[in-house]
Amino acid sequence: MANIRKKFKDGNLDGYQKKKYVAKIIFTYILGYKVDVGHMEAVNLISSSKYSEKQIGYLAVTLLMHENSDFLRLVVNSIRKDLDSNNEVDNCLALHAIANVGGSEMAEALAEDVHRLLISPTSQSFVKKKAALTLLRLYRKHPEVIPAAEWALRIVSIMDDQDLGVVICVTSLVMALAQDNLDAFAVCYTKAVDRLNRLVIEHEYSATYAYYKVPSPWLQVKLLRLLQYYPPSEDPTLSSILHQVLQTIMNNCAEPTRNIQHNNAQHAVLFEAISLAIHLDTNSPLVGTAAVLLARFISSKETNVRYLGLDTMAHLAARAESLESIKKHQNTIILSLRDKDISVRRRALDLLYSMCDVDNSELIVGELLRYLRVADYALREEMVLKIAILTEKYANSYKWYVDMILQLISTAGEHVGDEVWYRVVQIVTNTEDLQEYAAKAVFEHLKAPSTHESLVKVGGYILGEYGHLIANELGYSPAEQFQLLHSKSQFCVASTRALLLSTYIKWVNVFPEIKPQLLNIFERYRHVLDAELQQRACEFYALASRPDDDEFLQNVCEEMPPFPPRVSALLGSLNRKHGDTGDKRTWVHGGKEANLDREITKRKTLMVDVAGNDNTVASPDAVNQDIMSSLAGLNLSSASPNPPSAMPLLDSRHTDKGPRLTAGANVERWFDKLTYTAEGVLYEDVQIQVGIKSRYQGHIGQLAIYLGNKVDAPLTSFTATLHVDDPEALSVSFAKIPPSTIAQRSQTQQLLHVECKKVFTKPPILTVSFLAGSHQTISMRLPIVLTKFFDHVKLGQSDFFERWKLIGGGEREAQIVFPVNLTGAGQLDLTKNRQVVSGHRLNVLEEIDPNPNNLVAAGVLHMSVEGKVGCLLRLEPNREAKLCRLTVRSTSGDVATEVQKLVQKPLMATPQAP
Repeated sequence: MANIRKKFKDGNLDGYQKKKYVAKIIFTYILGYKVDVGHMEAVNLISSSKYSEKQIGYLAVTLLMHENSDFLRLVVNSIRKDLDSNNEVDNCLALHAIANVGGSEMAEALAEDVHRLLISPTSQSFVKKKAALTLLRLYRKHPEVIPAAEWALRIVSIMDDQDLGVVICVTSLVMALAQDNLDAFAVCYTKAVDRLNRLVIEHEYSATYAYYKVPSPWLQVKLLRLLQYYPPSEDPTLSSILHQVLQTIMNNCAEPTRNIQHNNAQHAVLFEAISLAIHLDTNSPLVGTAAVLLARFISSKETNVRYLGLDTMAHLAARAESLESIKKHQNTIILSLRDKDISVRRRALDLLYSMCDVDNSELIVGELLRYLRVADYALREEMVLKIAILTEKYANSYKWYVDMILQLISTAGEHVGDEVWYRVVQIVTNTEDLQEYAAKAVFEHLKAPSTHESLVKVGGYILGEYGHLIANELGYSPAEQFQLLHSKSQFCVASTRALLLSTYIKWVNVFPEIKPQLLNIFERYRHVLDAELQQRACEFYALASRPDDDEFLQNVCEEMPPFPPRVSALLGSLNRKHGDTGDKRTWVHGGKEANLDREITKRKTLMVDVAGNDNTVASPDAVNQDIMSSLAGLNLSSASPNPPSAMPLLDSRHTDKGPRLTAGANVERWFDKLTYTAEGVLYEDVQIQVGIKSRYQGHIGQLAIYLGNKVDAPLTSFTATLHVDDPEALSVSFAKIPPSTIAQRSQTQQLLHVECKKVFTKPPILTVSFLAGSHQTISMRLPIVLTKFFDHVKLGQSDFFERWKLIGGGEREAQIVFPVNLTGAGQLDLTKNRQVVSGHRLNVLEEIDPNPNNLVAAGVLHMSVEGKVGCLLRLEPNREAKLCRLTVRSTSGDVATEVQKLVQKPLMATPQAP
């Protein structure tokens, strides 16, 4: 090393010599020796144009430097230069360095360059893969430097890449980003379903990505997991394709083969598919099929299969409406508690916790208590919490609850946290009928030769408050209570002894016959070294020494009042033990109610985050305070409230304001014309043309959208999505998933199914995005308006005016006077008036109005939910005033207002060009 240091100090080394000496330094470092030389030489090697020198330089930088090293600031520009290079090998070396040692400063400086390399159409596949994984690494370490929402559409578009390796890497990146940006990455749902359909149903993959005849199992698993982050799609086309994919996966795994690798790959996909099926709908036939398969897996001879079977069955138990299909295998699950593998035992514990209900609670809690005596120490603390929660949640009687909890405290000993005995105290205090029985039960448990301190605390509190209720019974006299409890105090820590002193002062008030012994205890504790014990003893001694007729002691030692209702801290303690990992769970153990509560909490948290509030992790002090506050807990005598109804994580009515519309000189005019015509151009630019043909019958409609590519290159990563402002009023869905590519100079057709359910005012928005050199996004309104769902009504003159008067004015009438343009001859454009009114599917009635210039029309609106609504219209133009009065009457005021707006817009005068 001294020789190398001397060589570096002397200088005049060529690139080969620098590389040779830096390589020796790297080898020395790998052997475990401390290295403090060669850093600048490594930085210089990175700037070399030779691959061998550059490689050693990057290797030295990634091994010898940490992310906060000052030397890294010297290489940022060199790394950026390599990222911009046309040499793919240089790109990869730079990406490796960023992924390995990229600190906050480097991430902030180079994230844009890595992203540009990922989305560049000229980047090779292996460079795109490394760029995607580098961005994933940077996001996990420094999420604040990645503008995930801004890059969302461009990153998701790469999921359509032809190379499945690129798709796998980008899907990993999308999974991480989508967990924190669900709205921005919503378009990935369609991409994932489409790719699964192409892999599983259409077998569209190269032989390179078939692993033991299973098409790219890693990609399938990631896509199935990604779909679980989103609420089930309301699009019937996507739901149908997804159902077909899941059904095919389950059918393929019906019978295992003798090839272990093939089975492993199939099982990996199958278990994720079952989890997705449970997430989508627990009542579907798919979940019934899954339950049968899981029953077979939990009895498998292979440990991994048993583990995954139990874990997936716990997911089913956490979501299912009925647990009957799981209860059939209760004995097998209980036997899994004694499996030779601890991970299987842990999953069996989770499953029993999730599948417990009122019917089987006594059996499961009893079995868990028996297993607790021999359970691994790593499992005991979690088991104690789960037993305590189940005992409280499904207690058939208060006596059973007290017996089980006291048995739990006696058995688990040091694994019982303070929150468990706090909860017992709280429930006993709030339940008057339970107090005498609890005092007897805890007295009997304290008779055991060795008792844990938690049991002594419970005994001290309960006997101090309610020992007088049993004092007159044989074997429970005040002296016996005192002797038993005090005999345990010598083995307790100071905090427990302090609690026992509080018990003794309570006894001074209710048991005068043992007052001398108690005074003697206080006298002895007045001289201990512990300040807390000494202070209590002095104060209690002074209280106990007051005259017998003094009421002050009685007032101080009154019974504890009931605690106000609070949520139990036990669930909070359990959830803290299951911290979030890099890949977040989409469900929690604990039955359907726990998962419904979690969805509500997540939705509220999301709303808080959107509002811009800071959500910080609770400090240990806050956690302790939470446990202490749990003393003011739940009253078991009150009926539990009904569980909240399931709500989607993201409610578009609250958080989604719709995409921003693409502006253009003719866009508005094209849309307005299509509101009263059946076909025409909706949008056109130099790259794409969008045409419309439509037909409607009653409340049902069908739209054919023609997408034409006008350029000499294909439009790749093509995506079409729909935004409906009020899905409860209007349903719009694609008949099939749009193609991902539109060939050059060609046209493709997409069918839309439309259904009018209620009155709506905002047309749906179609958003198309594609790659044509750069990423393009176009959002346009579809000409689906309320009048499209009208049918003609034939009326005579008398019938028309009778209904006109019957409907009347007020809220059921919409009237407006607006300016109109005259024709070039200075006449009214009666032809256009008729064309617009009839184009809005209203029947123009002849010979109703005596003025031939006026138009009278009638129609009926069809809606699948709100039924039929009649509508009458009068159009009265005035040539001299260049004005027109439009009056619409309907049995629904909302319909009258909307029809008036739609008919008025194309007829209204537009400014004339000078």
